[in-house]
Amino acid sequence: MTIQQLLKTAPVTTLLLASFIGLFIMQILTGVDANNPSTEALLKWGANALPFTMGDDPWRLVSSAFLHIGLMHLLFNGFAMYFFGQIAEPMFGSAKFLALFLLAAIGGNLLNSYVTWQSILDGTGQPGLSAGASGGIMGIGAALLIAALFKISVNGMVLNLKSLIFIMGINLVYGFAVPGIDNAGHIGGAITGLVIALAFAIGYRQRLAVALQNAAIQQQRTFNTYQTNYSYSAHDNPSYNSQYSGQSHDQHDNHSSYDATPIEQSPHFEMDSKEQDTTFANNETNVSDINANNSADSVNTINSSLNNGTTHNSIEPKALKKPSIIWQLLPWLAMLLIGIVFVWWWQDIHQQLLQVLKAIE
Repeated sequence: MTIQQLLKTAPVTTLLLASFIGLFIMQILTGVDANNPSTEALLKWGANALPFTMGDDPWRLVSSAFLHIGLMHLLFNGFAMYFFGQIAEPMFGSAKFLALFLLAAIGGNLLNSYVTWQSILDGTGQPGLSAGASGGIMGIGAALLIAALFKISVNGMVLNLKSLIFIMGINLVYGFAVPGIDNAGHIGGAITGLVIALAFAIGYRQRLAVALQNAAIQQQRTFNTYQTNYSYSAHDNPSYNSQYSGQSHDQHDNHSSYDATPIEQSPHFEMDSKEQDTTFANNETNVSDINANNSADSVNTINSSLNNGTTHNSIEPKALKKPSIIWQLLPWLAMLLIGIVFVWWWQDIHQQLLQVLKAIE
């Protein structure tokens, strides 16, 4: 995929990649080592460090997600962002995708700070620093995992659940196997992405159910447009009766002439002409009476049903349904709730840090 195609398909992903690369170039231009930047340089450019992040610089929770420690770190995260972003952004939408990345990055940094702080209180750890988009990228990967689990499609294609599980598993195992990897940041970002994606998937399922119901209703409406409405009234009966009676007499005449021919021309008929005429007349009278009675009964039956003014109409389909606004807002509500939890979490660690510093003084 070219840069122009990526910009059109996933503009936020393109801008995030550009910001990663642009920040790295700015570091190099100011004299930062491209492969082994110093601690002072990383702190200057916004790395996550417990005394600063939990003190007076909470903005480091975000800035550290755009900072990378060396060229290889940048290339690895850049490739992961390119791979996940071009799929996740069209699926979730650019605004939700950006919010997902930022909240996952913040969640990873907060969990890292919390684990570090607890290890300091236990006397088993010391302050350190972290940087990189890994937390946000793991959040995106976890969100795609949920999307594959709920079979949410992207441009008609459903994600491969096994492949995503394999990729996420490799990243987690690699983090525990190689020293210096921010495992807490990866896990915190992944958990954040899972929660946000669950809210998105639930809302998606509810909206899809309503869309399927509306499609069925629309199909019923389309079918009913081809049905004819039949309506009869009492003033139509005379002409209908006349026509029906005429057809009945015609059929009777045809029947009489048809029956007379084989009887008169039959060589085996031994009766004299007078008896033939008498017998035929009696038969003709009986047939006429039967046909007349049947015709009268049929006409009366039809007329009785027509005189009721019956109208045969198709059944009106149900009205189209609208998806509840709550399902459209559910992902945003979930992200708002996560943001509130993150603010409370930061304040809790911040207050604990201040109390410890005050006790030391």
